[in-house]
Amino acid sequence: MTDAYYFISDLHIGGDEQLGKVDFLDELLTFLRTLEATDEDAELIINGDAFGLWEFTDVDGLDKLDALVERYPELFDQFEATGARIPITLIPGNHDYELAAYPEYVDRLAEFNLTLRQEVSITRRVGDAVVYVEHGMQRDPNNRIPDFGNPYANPPGYFVNRQVTSRAGRLSERGKFNWLKDVQAVTPMTQIPAWMLSNYFYREMSPWLRYVSAPFLLLFNVGFLYVLAFALDAAGLWSLPMDLIERFLGLFGPVGALVDLLLTANLAVTLLLLLVAIPLFVFARDVRKTLRRFGIDRPEERESSADTYLEAASELFASDPTVAVFVYGHTHRPAVTELEGGVVVNTGTWLKRLRRVESAFGVLPPVFYSWYQLNYVRVSATDDGGVAVDYELVEKSAPNEETWFQRLVTSTPKRGAAIPSRTVVRPTTEASESVVAEADASDR
Repeated sequence: MTDAYYFISDLHIGGDEQLGKVDFLDELLTFLRTLEATDEDAELIINGDAFGLWEFTDVDGLDKLDALVERYPELFDQFEATGARIPITLIPGNHDYELAAYPEYVDRLAEFNLTLRQEVSITRRVGDAVVYVEHGMQRDPNNRIPDFGNPYANPPGYFVNRQVTSRAGRLSERGKFNWLKDVQAVTPMTQIPAWMLSNYFYREMSPWLRYVSAPFLLLFNVGFLYVLAFALDAAGLWSLPMDLIERFLGLFGPVGALVDLLLTANLAVTLLLLLVAIPLFVFARDVRKTLRRFGIDRPEERESSADTYLEAASELFASDPTVAVFVYGHTHRPAVTELEGGVVVNTGTWLKRLRRVESAFGVLPPVFYSWYQLNYVRVSATDDGGVAVDYELVEKSAPNEETWFQRLVTSTPKRGAAIPSRTVVRPTTEASESVVAEADASDR
């Protein structure tokens, strides 16, 4: 029986032009070499989105894999070397769904000691328990494959990816900063408009326009109070706030006069925005009602996607007590969560991640800080009959791509909650003969 299983996912290797750059290639090669040198009876499972086949638009079919091999020869040589020492198993994700649709991929990947399982999920036996493994796209309405295995059964996310992600890879280098290629790191996708606005303002906008507009945006909150004071004074209700503002600014001479000028300009802009905002609010509210009536805008689907997987895992643990660990990826958000009956593991991603930080001043756009959270998960049996889930970080420094102005207007990003390095679960029931047979067959 296998001593330990290693899990990684969502590498998204490959794609048009700038999407083909793999920032973590050195770290991935080091990880694979470590497994090549191990004395464990182990298996590496890549649970989906190993490759970015959706992101190729200029080649088709097996030519995509040939393009990958040609572009990353060192990686495929290392796959072959590591796979000669321990089994390496792949299951398809949505971004490399073509792996599930064409049998030819099985033989082609086998040339590099990669075993492709053209299935939605697989199981593995660990001690007296079972590990359930999937990518997770089938639980995502936008990326669910309606007829798994059918090469033409592409979900809505496929078409969005072809039109947005792939095009971003082709256009990214044309920007003042090469940032469009990071669109894959924006999760959830609803953050994309804010991310694009942020990068336009801080990176692509003409510098003179940015620095002319910045004082108005920085003083917007103060300007709103100025509008309130002005309105109270103009209405004859309370003139004290306006008098205090004018006296305070008068203490600073020309500088105070300049600030007063900016506040006056802000007053005009704010009043104009308020006049425009009223009809826009009414229009937006009516549009949202219409979308909900057609079932397009559903507030319940905007809840945390993690809940969907936790609920699915809870149902699986309750229906089959032999399952101790539920492994998935897809959302790019690594996590190890204990539930009654087992442990739920999200294998995260090796892509760059983005952390949104709101501006500390005015109404400037948020800043998306870049960072990495490369990781792998090791699952093994313990001596006392339990199952250990070890979460391991692979060290990689943040790229520090933010400009001085972005850092000036935001506070230091807060670190997320730490994932426990080890979690142990003890299955309540020994695996039945049928489950053991299925898991053993999967091991082979």
